Amino acid sequence: MAQISAGRQQNTARRFFAQWDLQLLVIPSILFVLLFMYVPMYGIVMAFQEFRLGDFPGLSQWVGFKQFQALYKDPNFSRVLRNTLVISSLKLAINFPLPIIFALLINEMRGKTIKKTVQTISYLPHFISWVVAARLMFDFFSADGGAVNAALQALRLTDASIPFFNKGEYYWAMAVATDIWKELGWNSIIYIAAIAAVDPDLYEAAAIDGATRIQRVWYITLGTIRPTIVLLLIFTIGNLLNANFDQTMMLTNQMGNAMLRAYADIIDTYVYRIGISQSRFSFAAAAGLFKAVINFLLLLGANKLADRLGESALF
Repeated sequence: MAQISAGRQQNTARRFFAQWDLQLLVIPSILFVLLFMYVPMYGIVMAFQEFRLGDFPGLSQWVGFKQFQALYKDPNFSRVLRNTLVISSLKLAINFPLPIIFALLINEMRGKTIKKTVQTISYLPHFISWVVAARLMFDFFSADGGAVNAALQALRLTDASIPFFNKGEYYWAMAVATDIWKELGWNSIIYIAAIAAVDPDLYEAAAIDGATRIQRVWYITLGTIRPTIVLLLIFTIGNLLNANFDQTMMLTNQMGNAMLRAYADIIDTYVYRIGISQSRFSFAAAAGLFKAVINFLLLLGANKLADRLGESALF
């Protein structure tokens, strides 16, 4: 057994050096992950300390779970957690399946020109920063001459302008809608690629057997890309408490719109406001660690559920 193990190690080392040029290409990515993903994890200790500017990292006064107790007692945290869960859950329920449906519709188009045109147009909003996107949304949904309100009134659907960005009750819907507009086409790329790998002979065989077009989409297309859907769903659930910091900051004018704060304030903006504006770095680190742990547990739970259901789990 020892000889077999040594032989395997030699083969691995031999393959590694034989592919030295490919290994060089991987090294920058490895360094990026180490520097920006693993090294910053040392900052987790701040959540258990009373960190002050000027303290050497890791040598501040230890306070145990004091920061987490303060987080639990903070009257604003329950509201922040509610907003994060609601916005993220709405995006999961609505924004996750839409790219799949969009990819199926693109695949069913017969004309290559119109298909490529629709794909290109749907991708473009992704490359617009949220700074510009928010400005466009403000202009389109403005209660004073905005295109959306003008269209609603012209169609006699409303008698007066709707203040979309001046009432907190509308914010959750606006957050979901703007995210759909910006990311629908981009998120559909991986599904379009997965559908392109489906064997065309399967469709021909199903058509000969009398399967309708909808049945071919349901049993062949969706059935073939199901492992991809499950894997992306696991990743999405594991990222549930990340409710898009950039989007929230821009749509609320960097949380300067007091009328939206009660519905728009999420964990990420809360951490930013507490940690930077009030210089409570340890408290913000505790809130960030709380979010990371919950996301990790959700990831494990989603992966375990997928494994039990016989789907393609991560591990």
